[in-house]
Amino acid sequence: MKEHLALLRPHQYVKNAFLFLPAFFALKITQWEVLASVSLAVLGFSMLASSVYILNDYRDREDDRKHPRKKHRPLAAGTVSPRTAFLMMGVLLACSFSIFLYLDLQAFFWVLGYWVMNILYSQGLKHIPILDISIIAMGFVIRVTVGALVVHPDIELSMWIVLVTFLGALFLALAKRRDDVLLAEGGNKVRKSIDGYNLEFINGAMMIMASVLIVSYISYTISPEVQTKLHSSQLYITVLFVILGVLRYMQITFVEERSGSPTRILLGDRFIQLTILAWVVAFAVLIYF
Repeated sequence: MKEHLALLRPHQYVKNAFLFLPAFFALKITQWEVLASVSLAVLGFSMLASSVYILNDYRDREDDRKHPRKKHRPLAAGTVSPRTAFLMMGVLLACSFSIFLYLDLQAFFWVLGYWVMNILYSQGLKHIPILDISIIAMGFVIRVTVGALVVHPDIELSMWIVLVTFLGALFLALAKRRDDVLLAEGGNKVRKSIDGYNLEFINGAMMIMASVLIVSYISYTISPEVQTKLHSSQLYITVLFVILGVLRYMQITFVEERSGSPTRILLGDRFIQLTILAWVVAFAVLIYF
């Protein structure tokens, strides 16, 4: 049972919290019906994500056996059979698609698009430098889009949330690739797309993404349109927590050199946890109270 659970990668489900963002910014997160619908969508997206992880693990099982950490994954280690893995994937897909067909038809088509995109990613797009991290970032944009549709099909998804989500996800994806580059330099077998990266490129790209991300977030908080919509002219206060979070993640990446798994960092780093909590509390107080 432990190995089957590991195949689902439940620690990755924290990414699906992005589905709550549209409801939070639309001032609807306190409505029980909305909260229930988005929570159900998070469950459905988590099932979908697990099916994607199973497919990726199956295709990468030979390469994963040569990786210092990924060799312990169930399919690479042989602790779960491919037949069982595909059965689990089919059940997860059926449950996920059923949930989104129930919630909203447009959301279902976005979820279907996410699945197709990840099939193409698994089939070879993940080996194309720059395109690989862009697809990862687009996955987060799809998450917030689905979250908005679940709240209400006609809800207007702010260009700011799309922009900041994409930039933030791209920043994290670059940090993950940096870890792969370090492993490759140490003589370890990693994905083919690493041939298109080196430390100089990734370090520079991360600096650019961090700068553009912070500037975009500042622009969001001081936008007259946003201030009017959210009934607050003090949103700029939350910029402090965004800067602290970015700096801490850069410290983990450049100083501690352990950026291989963003979700494990989030689940294990107290500084980042407190920074995110402070941002959520500050933003909630400003726009809800």
